Amino acid sequence: MTSKATSQLLRKTPRTQRERLAYLEMRAYFSGELRRSDIESRFGIKPAAATRDLSAYRELAPDNLEYDAGTRCYRPGPKFSALFEFSAERVLSWLLLGFGDGLDLRLRKTVPCEGPSSLVNPDMEILAAITRALCAQKPLRVTYLSLATGAASRVIIPIALADNGLRWHVRAYDREKARFGDFVLTRITKAKVLGETTSESELLMADTQWARIVDLELVPHPGITHSETVEADYGMENGMLILQTRAALAGYALRRWSVDCSPDHRLPSNEHHLWLRNTPTLYGVESAVMAPGYTEG
Repeated sequence: MTSKATSQLLRKTPRTQRERLAYLEMRAYFSGELRRSDIESRFGIKPAAATRDLSAYRELAPDNLEYDAGTRCYRPGPKFSALFEFSAERVLSWLLLGFGDGLDLRLRKTVPCEGPSSLVNPDMEILAAITRALCAQKPLRVTYLSLATGAASRVIIPIALADNGLRWHVRAYDREKARFGDFVLTRITKAKVLGETTSESELLMADTQWARIVDLELVPHPGITHSETVEADYGMENGMLILQTRAALAGYALRRWSVDCSPDHRLPSNEHHLWLRNTPTLYGVESAVMAPGYTEG
């Protein structure tokens, strides 16, 4: 079947089924596996209906899915070619929050509402390789662009995705450096899932910075005259907002919100409306190097 014929057939498919087919493709592509029960539970349909969806998809794209008898699931085939166009924003929203499944229906907005466009979007094939490795707990060989060393090959074990407010990165174990670190998605130019096994020391539960939760006590910067304005901005109670975050992400959050993390609140209040009142909580937090004004000691 030609791509033109496939597109025409897809357009004739009822919209509700197209949405299920889009979900089917997205789950298989980005998690690396798909079961009939995934479709059933997502849409609340009977097994026979889910089977028909799988048959319809395989008729439209016969080379996209291969059945793995050992695990009783479908996996992306080596000739996989997506039928649907998925934006990085939609896929990352789905991965982060669990919504955004299926088609972009382009419904008319109830009220005018716009947001800033994303400046950085990862390549879909790279992202799919990362998320498949993450779901399968497998190593990933990547070519990574570093500001310090340029392009270099390394083996990482992805354990989580995170959004720092400006760009996405993957939290992963770096076998070369024997430690966990953060890798910006758009700096990964090549990615291949390896069949090697991983050890417990390379997986999520071993990442102490990810497991540690820190309480950040955010208050209006003491240099601001009308602190009630900042309190209203952030919905503070009793003049303070407590933000709980993982140690691995704390520095990103503090930088994103321009929080003055110096113990004597020495940064200018016109640029930093918030001050971290309990700076000792950042002791031992590796990401704190990105927090404005913070120095450990």
